[in-house]
Amino acid sequence: MADQAPTLRIEDLQVHYGHAHVLQGVSLTVDHGIFSIVGRNGMGKTTLCRTVVGMTPASGGDILLGGQSILGLSSNAIVARGVGYVPQGRRVWPSLSVDEHLRLAARSGRKGAWTVKRVYEAFPRLGERKGHGGAQLSGGEQQMLAIGRALLANPRLLVMDEPTEGLAPVVVRQVESILRRLADEGDIAILLIEQNIGVATEVAGRVGIMVNGRLLREMPAAELASDRALQERLLGVGMHADEETDEVVDEIAPPEAPRVFRIRRQGGEAAPLPPAEGPVAGAVYTRATAPTRWSAATPTPLRHQADEAPAEAQQSAESATVPVSRVIGRAAYVAGTFDTKGRELTYIANLIRRQGLSVVTVDLSTSRRPSAADVGPAAVARYHPKGAEAVFTGDRGSAVAEMAEAFARFLPRQRDLGGVISAGGSGGTSLATPAMRALPVGLPKVMISTVASGDVGRYVGPADICMMYSVTDVSGLNRISEQVLANGALALAGMIANRPERGQADKPAIGVTMFGLTTACVQAATPSLEEDYDCLVFHATGTGGQSMEKLADSGLLAGFLDVTTTEIADLFMGGVFSAGEDRLGAVIRSGLPWVGSLGALDMVNFGPRESVPAKYQGRHFHIHNPQVTLMRTTAEENDRMGRWIAEKLNRCQGPVRLLIPEGGLSGIDAPGQSFWDPEADRALFTALEQGLNRSDRRQLIRLPHHINDPAFAAALVAHFREVMGTAPGQATAGRQA
Repeated sequence: MADQAPTLRIEDLQVHYGHAHVLQGVSLTVDHGIFSIVGRNGMGKTTLCRTVVGMTPASGGDILLGGQSILGLSSNAIVARGVGYVPQGRRVWPSLSVDEHLRLAARSGRKGAWTVKRVYEAFPRLGERKGHGGAQLSGGEQQMLAIGRALLANPRLLVMDEPTEGLAPVVVRQVESILRRLADEGDIAILLIEQNIGVATEVAGRVGIMVNGRLLREMPAAELASDRALQERLLGVGMHADEETDEVVDEIAPPEAPRVFRIRRQGGEAAPLPPAEGPVAGAVYTRATAPTRWSAATPTPLRHQADEAPAEAQQSAESATVPVSRVIGRAAYVAGTFDTKGRELTYIANLIRRQGLSVVTVDLSTSRRPSAADVGPAAVARYHPKGAEAVFTGDRGSAVAEMAEAFARFLPRQRDLGGVISAGGSGGTSLATPAMRALPVGLPKVMISTVASGDVGRYVGPADICMMYSVTDVSGLNRISEQVLANGALALAGMIANRPERGQADKPAIGVTMFGLTTACVQAATPSLEEDYDCLVFHATGTGGQSMEKLADSGLLAGFLDVTTTEIADLFMGGVFSAGEDRLGAVIRSGLPWVGSLGALDMVNFGPRESVPAKYQGRHFHIHNPQVTLMRTTAEENDRMGRWIAEKLNRCQGPVRLLIPEGGLSGIDAPGQSFWDPEADRALFTALEQGLNRSDRRQLIRLPHHINDPAFAAALVAHFREVMGTAPGQATAGRQA
């Protein structure tokens, strides 16, 4: 019967990420008390948690709660059935107070013995901090809040992923006490994922060991805790690498000397070093061996006493004057191929650390050699949509391309990303820059490259990547490379630590597109908007349109005044100023207000006359200058463009106003000018009228003006203010309020 069934039963659970088989037939039973699962990084433990709570879909097997299958249910339905979840990293809202967290959880959870009052009784510290925001809590307090929040669902099963990760030893002991109390009360069964083997074996009755997506073995927790040899054999305790390898490492670099930091209050004296406690007073302690996440610290006194720290360490301690508030939660990511550029990348990472910033090293190697980076190649490769095996193909060219795609998916998902730097040749540049382009404009990005002195357009695109020429090859450290790498490292550190905060009174930014032959229109329109808006004008040369839309995707624009859409003509006819198929894509994705026109759609842009493709010989051309040849668009081409633009605008959820200048589309599309062709323009206007699905939010307005007439510019401004909901002076005032 269902009520006699175990609290949790997992049967032959299978999970795939693309082609990667992450969980391979996991089966386990949790009836009461605490069942701990231990294992090295990347073994599938967090995936198991996420699958139980419905956040990751399974590809086979079953999960039963009290005898009833919950596989395939949504996460909220699983919580309603009686499953609580304490996620890795705690994930509390920075802006919500403790009390707001708990009352929101209580309102949405199942009713039962656990109430907000009982949580405060169980965690008195939360009661003392009930008015504090999530960002004001210590790591231990955040963990208490995460546990209390989960308990308010009144679960019969509590799933906890790494609850002691990153906590001080004294706080770990507090969490242990909480877990024992919950187990002793007997109302809740707990599935505990825990890297700290001491905690896992101390609080649990039984322990499961996970290896490569399989539950390799179950045993009494006491048996594992007492058998060091078994820990080493099954869990790799004492091993230095997370990956299994047959290669012999001939040399292990000596550990860096420890750096001693003093906290200096702004305008004050450095705080004295705290007195040491323990068997050797005043000594600085470290581990006797290279630590793993499993190993406990083995204090060993170093040669230098705390009051006799080397001058270099003292200097480093006193030179880090970056305010903590500027860098908290912002890590510098140092990425590259550590198998070939490890020395150079480590040099960069160490320089950034000396500035007081956190550093995360990411290895993008495809050689499958052991990695000393914080994030190994396999961890990055798992972000590839087809799984890790799609990256490690054995062919260098394809492996680099696939790793670049995986890194471009990995990097934007890192919550602590404060900036990124890489160094390498053409291969390393191709690996790192796609991920940099995927990041928002304004987030610091530095690429030190041997190819930075040439045409870097294909690497940079519309992004704000700082390209630095390496001068010498990125191959070893010498008097030149050390200086260039140091400049890049310190530049990134400065960008992260001194990133300006936008004030509330700043004017909202809008994107405006202009071309030489629509300049008069833009110059007439923008002065009327500059009191209230920061008008960012982009030259519609392909990269200009891409840059504008990149800013919109980055959340840095409030709207579009898209006067000049000529890049669409170059897209269709193969001109040199195409912005690609994604032109207008950011308008669709962002839902921002868009007021636009058809500026310079009467022309396609080519280079010198001899560069025009042979298929266009015999067409009507205008030689703008020796380097620029313009080709008049035809009625048939305009019809195609009109239907394409209408289809794009129909997908926009934000307000849209398309203004058609019936008197001409550019400075040379006017009576008496070389591109005056009313019939060709009429085909464009008709296609737009027939294709655009008009509504109150999506309007087409035909005006009897030339695009450069002051009356047309005034109409653009009036419609822009209408969709933005502002009159002159209101936008800035609203921001200040």
